[in-house]
Amino acid sequence: MRELPLPTLPMAGLSSHLTAESRAARRSLHPSSDASEAAVTSPRQALEVVWARTEEDVRAAQRLRYDVFATEMGARLSVPAGSPKGHDIDLFDPYCEHLLVRLASLDGQPGQVIGTYRVLTPASAKRVGGLYSETEFDLTRLRPLRAKMVELGRSCVHPDHRNGGAIMALWGALAEFMVRNDLDTMIGCASISMRDGGHMAASLWEQLRQTHLAPIDVQVRPRLPLPVEELNRSLQVEAPALIKGYLRVGAKVLGAPAWDPDFNTADLPMLMRINDLPARYRRHFLGA
Repeated sequence: MRELPLPTLPMAGLSSHLTAESRAARRSLHPSSDASEAAVTSPRQALEVVWARTEEDVRAAQRLRYDVFATEMGARLSVPAGSPKGHDIDLFDPYCEHLLVRLASLDGQPGQVIGTYRVLTPASAKRVGGLYSETEFDLTRLRPLRAKMVELGRSCVHPDHRNGGAIMALWGALAEFMVRNDLDTMIGCASISMRDGGHMAASLWEQLRQTHLAPIDVQVRPRLPLPVEELNRSLQVEAPALIKGYLRVGAKVLGAPAWDPDFNTADLPMLMRINDLPARYRRHFLGA
């Protein structure tokens, strides 16, 4: 299999202090012999956190994304001509670093990919001509942050492994990568299903604008706004697990949600700074 170029920034070795918790179990993350990998042990499962090194690594992430976004969620994915079937692929993928969580291998072969993020660094964003988020939002006010800002995207976890351990392992690796490479800001779009017509998304936005809205100097505007004024904004709703996790570690909402008709989601723009990590999560992820 053809080797991919090395990541645009040095690989982030994972710290032995990194841990992943859920209510059901506590998991410890230990460094492996390869600085780019670590194993998460639990009573149920062993996981490995790895940065994609080969084209097949990236393909495995793209297959998981297709299964979650297209098969499970019903997204209408537009892929480049000639792309293999059953893969979620877009023009940003070749410019991104891909972070994977795998089931630990028992036979020497790579284990199943059960979680993924892709990371677009500042240098790569310049090469591709912008950020994916810019297709949904006007990010003009974020210009002062862009030199040290990465974009996170295409986050997903296999439905059999959504107990918190996989996403916490991914976050730990991301935090280490950010600190190691002198990056301080992460942005991305957090999606909310619109299977109810958008009322949940509108109600959640109404709640979060009062409790977690970023300062006006970094707020952004959607290019295709969700028509919240036409929707029920008074529902008592609970944030999806991923958004709830972002808020818990200090993320802010940058503005009103955009409507993504292809994915049939309302997308909330979110920003998190390493310096805003609460002390307990700083210790949890970075041992600091």
